[in-house]
Amino acid sequence: MKLNQILLFAHIAIAVLLLCTLGNAWVPPNLLSSLNLLSLGFPYLMVTYIILTFVWVFKRQKIAIAFALGTLIFFNPIRRWVNFSPKTDNLKTIRDIKVLTFNVKYGEYGWDKVKKYIKDQDADIILVQEKDTNRAIKRDLVKYPSVILKTKHKIVRQDKLIDEKARGNSFYADVDINGKIIRIVNVYLEPFRLHKSMFTKLEGLGFGNISNLLSHMTPTFQAHEEQVNKIRKIVDLSPYPVILAGDFNSVPNSYEYYNLGKDLQDAFLVAGKGSASSFHDYKVPLRIDYIFTSKSIIPLSYKVDHTVELSDHYPVIAEFLLN
Repeated sequence: MKLNQILLFAHIAIAVLLLCTLGNAWVPPNLLSSLNLLSLGFPYLMVTYIILTFVWVFKRQKIAIAFALGTLIFFNPIRRWVNFSPKTDNLKTIRDIKVLTFNVKYGEYGWDKVKKYIKDQDADIILVQEKDTNRAIKRDLVKYPSVILKTKHKIVRQDKLIDEKARGNSFYADVDINGKIIRIVNVYLEPFRLHKSMFTKLEGLGFGNISNLLSHMTPTFQAHEEQVNKIRKIVDLSPYPVILAGDFNSVPNSYEYYNLGKDLQDAFLVAGKGSASSFHDYKVPLRIDYIFTSKSIIPLSYKVDHTVELSDHYPVIAEFLLN
């Protein structure tokens, strides 16, 4: 087999895998969880696809045009990881609210530092995941297992959505913000319970090690489906505009991303810039923390604060105008 034939076969195979990740918008994990696993490799598949496209350009092959045009299909999926075309029209507008979401890993990096950072942000809505149940930040908090909400504004009502012990948690609160009621949903989907040792053992790429890793991930993706359904119900039935944020434990292009974000807007795509990677513990760039809103809530700014390492997650901060 000639080299060009091998390259063409590899390029087409990668294109098919990339197209399969788009199927997460419709195919639930309990039906075909491998698509969700595939979404984890999207950045690497995309980089390989682009490199091979440049190879065809270097070889001056006409097929390069087709593969280059194919890249346009993945324009938005790429932007969900790295946004290179943010809108800036609203940056000078005075904000109505500031939202902070932060998985604090139970304060293991220093609870006092975490509290100071949160206080210094002076946010109107503070959503915290993996809270420390035994220490402070207990006043003025709506408390459910693993998650908390702190707000400067009046809470009209609240209720839990997911209450399985040690399997993630979510709740919602309707908050009166200067006469406008907004439904705030704090999302914390079931964690994977992975350890760094699982990744270091993969250096040998042994089938047994990879199988062990996947055996931890597949049931978690399947559990997410039920949790997503519960969250979607409270979003779909909301009589108020919605802010949905938190730790999805899922990357962009996943079933969780597509379905939790349905009919909502990803604030990062509207007002963010650069990389939105929010999880750094495994030294693999992952975006798993998000802020979505109803389209009547206008994102003015969006930032993943990569300057602080107070957890295995970076804080995500966004400002909004209530239309």
